[in-house]
Amino acid sequence: MPPRSRARDGAAAVDSESESGSESGFDPGSGSDPRSGSAVVGRGRTRQRVIEAAADLLAREGRDAVTTRAVAVAAGLQPPAIYRLFGDKDGLLEAVAEHGFATFLAAKRVDPDPQDLIEDLRAGWDLAVEFGLANPALYTLMYSEPTRVTSPAFKAGMEVLMGRIRRLAAGGRLRVDEELAATLIHATARGAVLTWLSLPEDRRNPALLTILRESMVAAVTNEEPAVQDAGPAGAARALRATLPEQTTLSGAEQHLLREWLDRLASDN
Repeated sequence: MPPRSRARDGAAAVDSESESGSESGFDPGSGSDPRSGSAVVGRGRTRQRVIEAAADLLAREGRDAVTTRAVAVAAGLQPPAIYRLFGDKDGLLEAVAEHGFATFLAAKRVDPDPQDLIEDLRAGWDLAVEFGLANPALYTLMYSEPTRVTSPAFKAGMEVLMGRIRRLAAGGRLRVDEELAATLIHATARGAVLTWLSLPEDRRNPALLTILRESMVAAVTNEEPAVQDAGPAGAARALRATLPEQTTLSGAEQHLLREWLDRLASDN
């Protein structure tokens, strides 16, 4: 086995000192030691180095290659350090999945006022699929456990998606309920990636992705705006026009709703 570099030995020594200090009872968060701030920063950097090493192993050699020993060697640490930082291998994989969600979130392009709402939806869907195809092992890890929907980065990404959906709704282009729209968009993108990755390379037809995307667009949006005038007044006029056709509300309820809609429709 070739000797390790001095730089790696030095990094391992620093990490070992930091860990031994923690085990001796020194609390880096207590503020009782002037080194506390640097200790916390150092631990954070070490943790990030381990996550990046694990993500690199995952991308190059697959999930089975991500063992605590292999990751420790790649990060220049002793294996016990992995357990002190992440608890166990599952904790490490959770951290790698969160790293994946954060990386994807950073790649998202958010236009608060897109010229074409439907094209903005397509662009967001394409970006999600492209990320999955470019990072197959990481993407599979990210979505292999339903519990990962509690990830802070995942939630932030879903808020970006919900922003797109709300703009569609405000523009009269949304065909279904907002929550259902989010589920459909997310499910079709994830299904497209996982289906594509499951196919032999000679059967990966790009038309599959296009058809799935356009099926999603057709299911979620209207071809023409349901409300011609943007804003509450236009929506109120559209809803007021359809009231005679519905039977869900009682006569009294319809009368009250019409009064509210009249006020909104006349608000300039």
